[in-house]
Amino acid sequence: MDRFEAMAVFSSVAELGSFAAAARHHGLSPAAVTRAVGGLEARLGARLLTRTTRHVALTDAGRGYLDDCRRILHEVEQAEAVAGGNHAIPKGALAVTAPTQFGRLHLGPALPAFLARYGDLAVSVLLVDRLVDLVEEGIDVGVRIGALASTALVAVRLGEVRRVVVGAPDYLEASGVPTSLDDLARHRLIAPTSLMTAANWGFIVEGKSVAVRVRARLAASQPDVAIDAARAGFGLTRVPLYQVADDVRAGRLRVVLDPFEEPPLPVHLITIDGRRAAAKVRAFVDFMGPRLRAALRSPGREAVD
Repeated sequence: MDRFEAMAVFSSVAELGSFAAAARHHGLSPAAVTRAVGGLEARLGARLLTRTTRHVALTDAGRGYLDDCRRILHEVEQAEAVAGGNHAIPKGALAVTAPTQFGRLHLGPALPAFLARYGDLAVSVLLVDRLVDLVEEGIDVGVRIGALASTALVAVRLGEVRRVVVGAPDYLEASGVPTSLDDLARHRLIAPTSLMTAANWGFIVEGKSVAVRVRARLAASQPDVAIDAARAGFGLTRVPLYQVADDVRAGRLRVVLDPFEEPPLPVHLITIDGRRAAAKVRAFVDFMGPRLRAALRSPGREAVD
């Protein structure tokens, strides 16, 4: 077994937590898997895994080596893709991730046209509201809202997202338009979160960050519920503007307290391959970039490049 195959076997043992499961995954005998990991440990002069009859765990050295294995194996895969021509023609499987609501509203509707253009591609989409490690989870390209923590990522800026307080015109006419943060105390508030306890809404006052503690009359784990309630005139909610942009444009909801908004969050398409990215990744970025930029344009404001 060559070194790269042994690294792949070790990675499977670490990720699956079992020598037997790794053996089944690679079509090997458990003894061959044991020999592969033992050979790596002998070469490195360090124990990578601790074993008991029921459990396999990474040592400190093993955790660091696993990260390196994932990176190296990914680079080998990309090098083989270059040699095989996958960097010339968009084809194969493409894995994409995005925040749940952004993906549902803006990414999902554009995918049929993308797939119609590139008939040799198949796309899988992971919509989750957490940071996704592209290498660890086998993702080719993602939409990231917020500051980029990793300098290893290749990022294409799409625009930015405002976080806004909105209410229906009928509600605002009956209850009054808030003009200061103190006014929130006399309004019915809707939280796009499952927490019924007091939560904080962030604002900026005279250049300083201010957290306003609010008690919601209604809280929901999905923002659609909060937005529907606000649209129906129940009260005010605070959400990313892209989730209510159509309602604001159509006049079904109005943005209030905008002088106190926090700075908008940047939005990027992220990959890990840069100029060596496979054609499928470049095709996705080139196709989706202009469409997602258009989706991020704030009602009544200039587009953000």
